[in-house]
Amino acid sequence: MTESVLPQPGRRRSRKRRSGCLPILLVAVLFCAIVAWFARGAISDVKDMFAGPEDYAGPGSGAVTVVIDPGQSISSMGDRLEGLDVVASADAFVDAAGDNPDSQSIQAATYQMKKQMKASDAVAFLANPENAGAGNTVTVPEGARVGQIVDAIVKKTDFTEKQLTDLLDKPASIGLPAEAAGNPEGYLYPATYEISESTTPKSLLTQMVAQTAKAEQDLGITAAAKKLGLTPHEVITVASILEYEANRGPDYPKVARVIYNRLDDGMALQLDSTVSYVSKRKGDVWTTSEERDSESLYNTYKHTGLPPGPIGSPGKETIQAALNPAQGSWLYFVPDYENKTTVFSTTLAEHNVAVNRLREYCRTHDEC
Repeated sequence: MTESVLPQPGRRRSRKRRSGCLPILLVAVLFCAIVAWFARGAISDVKDMFAGPEDYAGPGSGAVTVVIDPGQSISSMGDRLEGLDVVASADAFVDAAGDNPDSQSIQAATYQMKKQMKASDAVAFLANPENAGAGNTVTVPEGARVGQIVDAIVKKTDFTEKQLTDLLDKPASIGLPAEAAGNPEGYLYPATYEISESTTPKSLLTQMVAQTAKAEQDLGITAAAKKLGLTPHEVITVASILEYEANRGPDYPKVARVIYNRLDDGMALQLDSTVSYVSKRKGDVWTTSEERDSESLYNTYKHTGLPPGPIGSPGKETIQAALNPAQGSWLYFVPDYENKTTVFSTTLAEHNVAVNRLREYCRTHDEC
């Protein structure tokens, strides 16, 4: 048993002051708790940063219709798929597409997909051509011409060629703008169109024309064309030429610059694409001397200036290129199929070297 110590008479027992220690201890504990909480959050953020973009585990469920438009970028596809809850994030889709070389062959079409798919599974699904074309749709690719568009519609619907051509012969009935001068070529916008029970030949063609008008409005084509000294119709014409004269996106603005440089210098454009439009030549990039002797105003070897109108339906990318040409002094260009690019030259001598190289290559290769 310990001894009890009694206070001395006449003196108060002293009290130890603990009021200062306890709050300090509580503050220290609270501070440590806050630090730990933030640390856990920081560690979680770091983990998230290295874990990559949000992705579903898959395999997905349910069904959703996904429309991939002609010329649509992988990034835009990802945004659309995220919006439809097919994938958890557009970034996950873009990353998965980068890991799958087949993603470059995704076709413009309508697909029946599941919701909440793993991004890599979504890419693989879209890259499989057997999955394209689900549902009743008509796809107009960039550069498609009126005859090709009519054939595509007839193939995918119950509409007849006569129904369609009768409407095309009455352009006002489908809303064709006055600038087209009655010719629908170039004004049936390239996209994928849904065909429902209520769709008619007239409503479908009207929708295609309306899409062109919307694209022109979205791109501010009237004001931008004026800065170039062109009309909207002339810009659509240039854009349609780019669809046939360049084989990759980065070259579109350069080809547009060549066209404008030649127009400024009063030179004939000498474009095989416009000559082929008249002769209906297919299969290669060349034209014959007989074709180039045509009196057609589309023969840009014989007539200076732009042809009377478009030679196909341009997409958004080529319209943008026509409105925003690259800077350069080039006057000539020729495709380079071997290196999948285009050779641009400022002199005829340089151009002839590139042409001879192309001819030599084409003797032993089928793509040109």
